[in-house]
Amino acid sequence: MKEKISLILVMAVICVTTACRVGKDFTRPAVALPDKYRGAGAATDTTSIAGIPWKSFFTDPVLQTLIDSAIAKNFDMLTALKNVEAAERSVRASRLGNLPDINLTVQGNRNWPSKNSLNGSLSQEFIGTRFMDDYNANVGLSWEVIAWGKISRLKEAALADYLRSAEASKAVQTKLVSDVAQGYYNLLMLDNQLEITKKNLALNDSTLRIMRLQYESGQTNTLAIEQTEAQRDAAAALLPKIEQQISQQENALRLLTGDLPGSIARQANLQSVRFDGQLSAGVPAALLSARPDVHAAEMSVMAANARTGVARANMYPALNITASAGLNAFKASSWFSIPGSLFETVGGSITQPVFQRRKLKTEWETAKIEWEKSVISFRQSVLTAVGEVSDALVKIDKLKAQYSITQQRVQKLESATRNASMLYQNGMANYLEVITAQGNVLQSELDLAAIQREQLGAVTELYRALGGGWK
Repeated sequence: MKEKISLILVMAVICVTTACRVGKDFTRPAVALPDKYRGAGAATDTTSIAGIPWKSFFTDPVLQTLIDSAIAKNFDMLTALKNVEAAERSVRASRLGNLPDINLTVQGNRNWPSKNSLNGSLSQEFIGTRFMDDYNANVGLSWEVIAWGKISRLKEAALADYLRSAEASKAVQTKLVSDVAQGYYNLLMLDNQLEITKKNLALNDSTLRIMRLQYESGQTNTLAIEQTEAQRDAAAALLPKIEQQISQQENALRLLTGDLPGSIARQANLQSVRFDGQLSAGVPAALLSARPDVHAAEMSVMAANARTGVARANMYPALNITASAGLNAFKASSWFSIPGSLFETVGGSITQPVFQRRKLKTEWETAKIEWEKSVISFRQSVLTAVGEVSDALVKIDKLKAQYSITQQRVQKLESATRNASMLYQNGMANYLEVITAQGNVLQSELDLAAIQREQLGAVTELYRALGGGWK
């Protein structure tokens, strides 16, 4: 018996020292990447704004407070962190996979065998009772010594799941930071549009007073008054609409930061927000490590690869060692009588699946398909990331042209409004030219504010698309 145990232990040591395991080791799947992003121009800087901590990128104190609150209290963020915590527990548990299973058992049984059975006849003859007792207390050990790397693959899968959940939580934070910034900039735009509307409404009131004076002096007719009043009412109707949008945006931001709906105190205006420095995008290859969702997809491939190895290992024979030792007696009074009640057993076995081979092979083939699906998802995430960065770069570039053109239009229309008012007061222009100019300048100024907000949003989107926001 000792020789057999020694042989089993030698086989176990040889297997452990040679690290025999099946399945392929993980390598990052190949993915085609361009040398630079579309819309990046001739920039050659390999660093990107993704490396800037979000507090250095978004310098507005109010916005920083909102983002801090969102990271601490947003429900999606809290859920993501709990997923990381659960995955960490799984990693800790997987580290114990190489240890044998040890169980303590304390058991008492009473059996009434048939009188015509061997046990029944022996019970009456030797014990003098109709029943037989069995009292057992033992420590049992079971150890799968040779598992063809199954345990190490399970550890690898657990670690990959943990890393994936950690990267997923970072991805949630990058989106959360971006969403809060986008909502805040939308709020500043609405503030600006409210000021523009009030200014235009005051201009309409001034024009309406002049026309009423001219009407009283017989220089104009009621049609001019009615159309000017209609123009004024159109501008006035925008005020409650914008105020409603402001309240809704404030509520949305408060909910995003984990707070109840309410107002948000702010001091900045749309024109004061600036992003200092060059908005460098770096090179597309950096997305593989900088962007959390891409890295999370890579970790999913690693986990699927490890599970494929586990499924493959299940098809191979397994060497198991079992042992137990304890106290056994047929009388309670002698249960703990030592050494008489002591017993010990040891054994080794090699188990090869026979009738389950087709089932195990199907599980292995299914695991390979899941790995292939994870590779497809990884490549898709990389292409999506490259596309989002390219879209943001193009949007930033084209919005500059839109802003320049719209700004010139606003300046011309403001001048046209002043000239129309002066000409009208001197009888050299009619009222239609005045109210048309005022309506056009209102719309143009609202458009300019919307473009300014889109510019800030595009920069924020570029920052998120490059993987910024989790540091």
